[in-house]
Amino acid sequence: MSDPIKHECAVALLRLRKSPEYYVKKYGVADYGCRKLALLLEKQHNRGQDGAGMAALKLHPEPGTPPYKIEKSSAPMPLADLLGRIRPEEFSGELLLGHLRYGTFGRTGIDFCHPFVRQSAFLDRTLLLAGNFNLTDTREIFQKLIATGHHPASKADGYLILQLIAHYLEEARGKRVFDLAGDVLRRAAENFDGGYTLCGVIGDGSCFALRDPSGIRPAFYYFDDEIAVVASERPAIQTTFDCTTSEVAELPPGQALVIEPDGRVELRKCLEAQEPRRCVFERIYFSRSNDSEIHRERRMLGKSLVPQILSAVNGDFDNTFFSYIPNTAQVGFHGLLAELNHLAFRSGHEVRFGLIAVKDAKFRTFISDATLRKEFYMHVYDVTYGLVRPGSDNLVVLDDSIVRGNTMKSAILPILDRLGPKKIVIGSTAPPICYPDCYGIDMATLHELVAFEALIDLVNWHGKEYLLREARHEADAVLAGELPDGTNPVKKLYENFSAEELVSAIAARLKPDGLKAELEVVYQSCDALHACCPNHRGDWYFTGDYPTQGGYRVVSQALINYLDNNNERAY
Repeated sequence: MSDPIKHECAVALLRLRKSPEYYVKKYGVADYGCRKLALLLEKQHNRGQDGAGMAALKLHPEPGTPPYKIEKSSAPMPLADLLGRIRPEEFSGELLLGHLRYGTFGRTGIDFCHPFVRQSAFLDRTLLLAGNFNLTDTREIFQKLIATGHHPASKADGYLILQLIAHYLEEARGKRVFDLAGDVLRRAAENFDGGYTLCGVIGDGSCFALRDPSGIRPAFYYFDDEIAVVASERPAIQTTFDCTTSEVAELPPGQALVIEPDGRVELRKCLEAQEPRRCVFERIYFSRSNDSEIHRERRMLGKSLVPQILSAVNGDFDNTFFSYIPNTAQVGFHGLLAELNHLAFRSGHEVRFGLIAVKDAKFRTFISDATLRKEFYMHVYDVTYGLVRPGSDNLVVLDDSIVRGNTMKSAILPILDRLGPKKIVIGSTAPPICYPDCYGIDMATLHELVAFEALIDLVNWHGKEYLLREARHEADAVLAGELPDGTNPVKKLYENFSAEELVSAIAARLKPDGLKAELEVVYQSCDALHACCPNHRGDWYFTGDYPTQGGYRVVSQALINYLDNNNERAY
C-alpha cells in the first residue's frame, strides 16, 4: 500500500496445560510459555508498531506475592524494546497474554498499551484484557456504566470494555455457580456494536477469547495436550507450534473459547452469529501473505485485473513494462505476471517486467523548511533506471489499494514520470475506498479518502450541489433515528455518477502538476473482489454496506463533519 494507514492490532493468548515441571523436563527450559508468546508476537509484528505488552499469570499464586507480571512498551520499536527488557523467569506463569498495538486514534504512550488490568483483592475478580477491536457505541457503554453506579475514569473503548466485563464478572461471582460465557461475556457483549476479538485472563486461572458475531476481526485457535493458543493470524500459530493449516481452526463468530482453571477447553456460544462479514482488507493488505489461502487470494486479485490493464495499454506487450509498488503488492503482482505470461506466450510476445519503484525504508529527514521537506518526501521512493524506454513505453504499476492518494501524487507518480513513459497505468487490486471504516482501520473521516474527494469534484463539476444538502438532511435523520436501519446517505451520493466517472475523477485528483505522461487508473470491481475472496465479504469501505447499525451512524456523522469542515472522527 503506497499510503501508510494504521489498522488492526494483534493479540495472542497462551495457556500451558501441563505443570511447569513438564516443560522443564521435556524442553529443558523454565520459560517455555514466555518464549512461545514472544514468537507469536514476533510473527505478527506487522500488525502493531505503536505499542507492545505481555502479561503472565500463575495458577495458585502464593499469598503475599503478585498473581501476575505485566510489562509494556511504547518505544519506537516497542516489541524489540519489550523483549529486551523482560526477565523470562518472571514470565513463567501458565497463562500468558500478549498484544501488539496500532493506534487508530493517534494515541500513543504506555497508558494505551494492552493488556489492561482490573485489579481486585479477589483472584476470581482480577481481570487482564487485550484485544483487536473498535466499537461505535462507546458513548452508550459509558452511560451504562454510570447507570450501574460506576465512575468511569476514561471514555476509551478498551477501558470501557474492561470495566463492563469486570462489572458482570463481579455480579456473577455472587452466585454459587455461574457460566463465564453466558453470565459474563454474553451480557457484556450484548452492549458492543463493532468488530472485536477479545482475549482475557482471570486471576483464578480462567481465560477466554471472544469474537464479534459478524466475524469482522480475525481469530484462530489451536490446542493439544500441552497448550491452548489463540492468535490474530493462523501462520503465527503454525510457525510457533509446528502444526498444519488444517489443525488451526477459526474461532466462530459470536462464540468464545473458554479455558477453565483445570485446563479444559470449550467453545461456547455467546451471541447469535450474524451474516459473516470478515474484513476483506485482511486478505488484501493487513495479514501476512504466508497464509496459504491469503497467498492464493492475492494472486487471484492480481490475475483478475489483467483484462482491464491490457485494455489500458491496447494489448501492446512489446511497448509495456510491468511492475508494482513494494512490498505488499508483490504477491498480487505474481498473479498478474503469471496470467500475462500465459497470454503473451500464446500470442508470441514477451512480458517485460521488473522492480521499478524502490522504497527507501530507512529514509529519514528532520528538515524544518517546508519546501525542502517536500522535496525530500518526493524521494522516499527511488526508481530503477534504464528499464523503461522513454517516449515509447507504457509503464504499468500495481498497488494493492489507494486510500488517500497523497503518496501516489506527491512521491510515486513524479518519480515514475522521470523515466519518460508515454503512459502510466496504476492498477489497484482493491476497489475504490469510498466510505470510512469504524471497525479498526484508521480511515475514520471522509476528508482522507481520495474517492470521496473525487465524488465532491463530480458534484461541483455537474452543478449538483443540491445533492449535498439532501444528503446532509438524510444524515441528520439517520442520527435522529427517523430512517430505517441500513440507510446510508453517502451511498446515495455515489449513485448519481457512474463507476467510470468516479475513476476518471480520482485519476484527475491523483495527477500531479507537470506530469508529462498520460495517466490512467484501473480499479478492481467489487464482483471480482468477491470472486477472489469468497469467504471475506466485509467490504463496507467499498460498498457502504456496514455490518452493524453503528456503521451507518458513523458514515452519517462523517458526512456531517465533512460538510461542516470538521476533521474530527465520526466515532
